[in-house]
Amino acid sequence: MTVMAPAPIDQQEDEEMLVPQSDLTDNHQPMEVVAQPEAANTVENQPVEDPPSSRFTWRIENFSRLNAKKHYSEVFVVGGYKWRILLFPKGNNVDHLSMYLDVADSASLPYGWSRYAQFSLAVVNQIHNKYSIRKDTQHQFNARESDWGFTSFMPLGELYDPCRGYLVNDTLIVEAEVVVRRIVDYWTYDSKKETGYVGLKNQGATCYMNSLLQTLYHIPYFRKAVYHMPTTENDMPSGSIPLALQSLFYKLQYSDSSVATKELTKSFGWDTHDSFMQHDVQELNRVLCEKLEDKMKGTVVEGTIQQLFEGHHMNYIECINVDYKSTRKESFYDLQLDVKGCHDVYASFDKYVEVERLEGDNKYHAEQYGLQDAKKGVLFIDFPPVLQLQLKRFEYDFMRDTMVKINDRYEFPLQLDLDRDGGKYLSPDADRRVRNLYTLHSVLVHSGGVHGGHYYAFIRPTLSDQWYKFDDERVTKEDMKRALEEQYGGEEELPQTNPGFNNTPFKFTKYSNAYMLVYIRESDKDKIICNVDEKDIAEHLRERLKKEQEEKEHKKKEKAEAHLYTIIKVARDDDLAGQIGKDIYFDLVDHDKVRSFRIQKQITFNVFKEEIAKEFGIPVQFQRFWLWAKRQNHTYRPNRPLTPLEETQSVGTLREVSNKVHNAELRLFLEVELGLDLRPIAPPDKTKEDILLFFKHYNPEKEELRFVGRLFVKSTGKPIEILSKLNKMAGYAPDEEINLYEEIKFEPSVMCEPIDKKITFRASQLEDGDIVCFQKSLPVESTEQFRYPDVPSFLEYVHNRQIVHFRSLEKPKEDDFCLEMSRLYTYDDVVERVAQKLGLNDPSKIRLTSHNCYSQQPKPQPIKYRGVDHLSDMLVHYNQTSDILYYEVLDIPLPELQGLKTLKVAFHHATKDEVVIHTIRLPKQSTVGDVINDLKTKVELSHPDAELRLLEVFYHKIYKIFPPSEKIENINDQYWTLRAEEIPEEEKNLGPNDRLIHVYHFTKETAQNQMQILNFGEPFFLVIHEGETLAEIKVRIQKKLQVPDEDFAKWKFAFLSLGRPEYLQDSDIVSSRFQRRDVYGAWEQYLGLEHSDNAPKRAYAANQNRHTFEKPVKIYN
Repeated sequence: MTVMAPAPIDQQEDEEMLVPQSDLTDNHQPMEVVAQPEAANTVENQPVEDPPSSRFTWRIENFSRLNAKKHYSEVFVVGGYKWRILLFPKGNNVDHLSMYLDVADSASLPYGWSRYAQFSLAVVNQIHNKYSIRKDTQHQFNARESDWGFTSFMPLGELYDPCRGYLVNDTLIVEAEVVVRRIVDYWTYDSKKETGYVGLKNQGATCYMNSLLQTLYHIPYFRKAVYHMPTTENDMPSGSIPLALQSLFYKLQYSDSSVATKELTKSFGWDTHDSFMQHDVQELNRVLCEKLEDKMKGTVVEGTIQQLFEGHHMNYIECINVDYKSTRKESFYDLQLDVKGCHDVYASFDKYVEVERLEGDNKYHAEQYGLQDAKKGVLFIDFPPVLQLQLKRFEYDFMRDTMVKINDRYEFPLQLDLDRDGGKYLSPDADRRVRNLYTLHSVLVHSGGVHGGHYYAFIRPTLSDQWYKFDDERVTKEDMKRALEEQYGGEEELPQTNPGFNNTPFKFTKYSNAYMLVYIRESDKDKIICNVDEKDIAEHLRERLKKEQEEKEHKKKEKAEAHLYTIIKVARDDDLAGQIGKDIYFDLVDHDKVRSFRIQKQITFNVFKEEIAKEFGIPVQFQRFWLWAKRQNHTYRPNRPLTPLEETQSVGTLREVSNKVHNAELRLFLEVELGLDLRPIAPPDKTKEDILLFFKHYNPEKEELRFVGRLFVKSTGKPIEILSKLNKMAGYAPDEEINLYEEIKFEPSVMCEPIDKKITFRASQLEDGDIVCFQKSLPVESTEQFRYPDVPSFLEYVHNRQIVHFRSLEKPKEDDFCLEMSRLYTYDDVVERVAQKLGLNDPSKIRLTSHNCYSQQPKPQPIKYRGVDHLSDMLVHYNQTSDILYYEVLDIPLPELQGLKTLKVAFHHATKDEVVIHTIRLPKQSTVGDVINDLKTKVELSHPDAELRLLEVFYHKIYKIFPPSEKIENINDQYWTLRAEEIPEEEKNLGPNDRLIHVYHFTKETAQNQMQILNFGEPFFLVIHEGETLAEIKVRIQKKLQVPDEDFAKWKFAFLSLGRPEYLQDSDIVSSRFQRRDVYGAWEQYLGLEHSDNAPKRAYAANQNRHTFEKPVKIYN
């Protein structure tokens, strides 16, 4: 798998980064490194004897006091080789612990050494061993990459948190398990030759996508349907998912080497950042299939996705004591099966259809029968021809508040019989004539931990006994044991290293295991594993791809023969005239846009001149060639003519002599003099006194610069002597007054100085290849009417000119308009131009945000008012320059807004069931009392003297009542809702024994055999009086919430403490439950109202914090 080490700053990603540490220590440039194939045992024909292996444990005391950037362990030996662990206690330029396995004696090993090891590194959790963090990989170590491992092993925040258990008594325990394997020549392996199949290139972190695409490609019926989707020759693959997928499948079928997926991800609307996000395969599978289903509508292949992958199940609830049953039919494209607590696929299906009893407190409300004991479950109406089973290897651990990977052993059969035990998985409506016997087609594997790792697939394309492993670019033949049993997960025992000694073999968890299975129904396999050949592929697609292939072959051939040829690039006056003032302004020519010749190295230059004569129609005796030279000030100018002796040499020799820097090509300027009849004549003799100068003319009125010609001048001559010639070149009268400037350089800044017309060219230090710019002399009074009145000001403008793409911050993917600006523009200049473009009178109401080049998103923080000096500062992001800025139009000037705090407050009306969001802006030093006073002027109160309060609500619980004196500057409304409400009269007159309690709505859900409490709806406070029963309180709650009697009768009431419900009877005294005060937070003790959550979701809850495990997969097109 190829992964890229990101520029560590400002790029948050979950993809596991496997990089050699030394490449990252001082270098922040993205760098591509190629990791070895996933498991070391992919290697074919390996010897039967077990490879040497060992475990090393390293205890590091006083860990937090380590000051060195790097820290090495002592040396340990495995497989006869010396190893050590390299650790960066404070991270290798990242905010994670960085850890690598290092070859301890790399400096003293013989030239060309290499060794191959599979290894895991772990940080041991000293409280709960099961929470230890372990990551495994493998690498071919050599002199260039003598260490390998994980730059982002684990977040420093977790490591140094004393509650987490990784650092106990300031001691860290690190473990390494190393298995040394024999080396196989990975680079010369040819997948097509060895297996008949090719792999897919990895684009950064796209191995998860590659394994899915290979699986889909090897379902021939699916591939055929993709080929039959209508596309035209005018479509571009990067803009059309069907064409990109057709193109990819065609290349997989007919190419000899691995295939790139860039066109496909571009057609998804992904940028490079998306390719670096490791997504969820199931999610990508669903989104891709939905997209294709949509694109297939109205075509000959409409309905293919449903025909292949869609099955149906029936959810039912059946009352036990009365004749009432409720059923609902649902479709599925894949099934999620539990791994935890199930030993195989059948156990998961048993769990899937397990009957749940609804009784006691959990009775079912049947329409006309009231609360009833009932059975609830799922049965299958039909299964699809291609059955996709997603194994739930990733789960949320509520104790740790994090996702964990389940590496338990889980078996899956080669043949799956879903009619077993008399069809116990089938509903009464199922068609029993269909035989649901399935055979295994593919096993998708995840190797690694929860935050990343590697994906690959085992597939048997024709359902024969031969399995293949598709691991990014590499395809290998595998046996059934490797594809099935070795992917069950669980623990593996490494063999003893010293038999005879009493050392117990150590077991380690297998981090590689199946997470998705694809089965094909036996009765449908002939239809699905069908023949797909060229006639299924549209003619235009075949033509396009054949042309691409031919171009590729041609380039490959050119590359292979490159050492036999010299590239000669010839610039002429026409090139200068065609480019200056259009493509370029500085120097004379862009050599990539001039005529290029590919000439065999041994050919003499005089023979090449004959080719020039044929090409340009200029006889050999009239050609004079000049060599270009790069000057110390980084300009590039013609330097000297070739000598007659040099012209007798071979072009290969000449290229080496001419320029050491551009040694791949020979760059020349062809000087051709024309007679009065405009036909070529012999070039004039050139002495040391003759200087070749090039001339550009500038017109300030048109802001136009153009090349007008070249002249030989004598070094002792003066500019005044050639003025009439220059005027003729420009089309002026012979005696027109003109000013001359020398264009000296333009990097890093422009240098262009006036030339004194009365002193000699030599005194002005002019030499061959120099550039003179000239223009009409302007009277002083007219200089103000032009933006750039002279050559230096125009060149300064051109040098700093920048086209900026402005996007509205609300639509960050779409360009709104472009403006040409100068990088030297001040902050005020930039907002003024944007305001002008938008027709806005007040530029201070424009707020700008810079672009993050890595994530291709707006930066999180906007640019402060006059917070940067120049446009160039707005466009730079670390070492990259962007041309994108985001804008928003504020309703008040930005300087004023910066002094204010903006809060979104949801106001709940006392009597009406409505919530209105108000945006409150007040000076930062204001208090909550000021917010309430401001709000009173905007909302409708139930009576004029009503008092308001401000609450913090998070996940349907009230966490805080803000005191009126609290400053608003530190209040965060991004993740939780700020709610304002009237204080009820009853709360203002609390008696000494009255209690104010929290009341929340909740429902129960069973997940992984654990009961979970889910809060929903609007939480509120309630006053309860001493001795008050639940029955009395219920009356007040029903009135407050205005719930109809019929619905309210179904509600249950419970006292909840730390998430555990204790159900209450009408006669219970509620206040007695709320006596304890030893609770972590008041919100953890509440009166719970249990009922179903059927209220419409309010849009304003959208800013409640969503715990996301990873970015959702989006396909934009």
